[in-house]
Amino acid sequence: MEGFIRIIFTLLGGVVGYQAANYLLGLSIDFPFSSTYLTVIAVSLGALLGLAISPLFDRMIRCLLKLHLRDILSGLVGMVCGILIAILGSIPLQNVAIANGYLPVILTVILAVLGWTIGVKKREEIATLFQKHNTPYLVSKNSGCAKILDTSVIIDGRISDITKTGFIEGTLIVPSFVLDELQHIADSSDVLKRNRGRRGLDILNKIQKEPYVDVQILDRDFDDITEVDSKLVKLAKEMGAKVITNDFNLNKVCELHGVPVLNINELANAVKPVVLPGEELKVHVIKDGKEQGQGVAYLDDGTMIVVDGGRRYIGETIGVMVTSVLQTAAGRMIFAKPKAMEKAL
Repeated sequence: MEGFIRIIFTLLGGVVGYQAANYLLGLSIDFPFSSTYLTVIAVSLGALLGLAISPLFDRMIRCLLKLHLRDILSGLVGMVCGILIAILGSIPLQNVAIANGYLPVILTVILAVLGWTIGVKKREEIATLFQKHNTPYLVSKNSGCAKILDTSVIIDGRISDITKTGFIEGTLIVPSFVLDELQHIADSSDVLKRNRGRRGLDILNKIQKEPYVDVQILDRDFDDITEVDSKLVKLAKEMGAKVITNDFNLNKVCELHGVPVLNINELANAVKPVVLPGEELKVHVIKDGKEQGQGVAYLDDGTMIVVDGGRRYIGETIGVMVTSVLQTAAGRMIFAKPKAMEKAL
């Protein structure tokens, strides 16, 4: 490709040099050498100039190939706007003698380059102007901010149950790099990972059939970023979208970058039944706790209950009285004592 570009620019430079020689010969200027020598010199200089410029053009093509299609389209829109402004600005300059030559051309080039630069740099802001229409980012059946799903929340599966209730509406975005990660997990040689990946793909199929949400696979990637979490944060910032996750670390990273997060674990903790100290519960003690004499039980929603002195009741269903409730980032933990112990005291 590079050699082809050099040949083309060398030939174009030679043609320009030939035309320049003919123009100079038509000026009736006495040159100290023949017209043949002038033509040969002009063609040679033009070819050398074209050869020197060709690497710059090749580099420009490589840069364009690295750009995303949306960047190129935004740049072209900006360039067209710049050219139109230059044409309108050149009309008043037609009456100026010095402007009849190269000033309109220079103005057009400057505004075209400026329009391209602004179009590429301000692509996200330009895209927001068309969000109410058919934009490549947000196309939704329902109103509301777009929400990006990460890999962990898809595999978790609870997002499917939440969408069925209708509490989450609008567009759910699944970036191509998240889908690639799911497929990679589903193709893993490890049985556990393979089952988790396939579960995630099944969950996506279920969500796509829900009437309250519109699931879209977004073909967007960031080649300069390797971590999927970092890609999610950058995409959310570009789109002005929220991230749905149950990953504690991703939650913290999003908060640092000012990206709104919908954490499934926080939602689950918020809708758990409120248990107050002094309430009585029936629990089944299944194992011993970390401290001596403790027993551990679980409510139906998965909340762990630490029963002080409950080790002796492992395998039994007993009545307990709640003594305290501890809310942590990992969830809610309830501390209790057996009712029989309370009566003994």
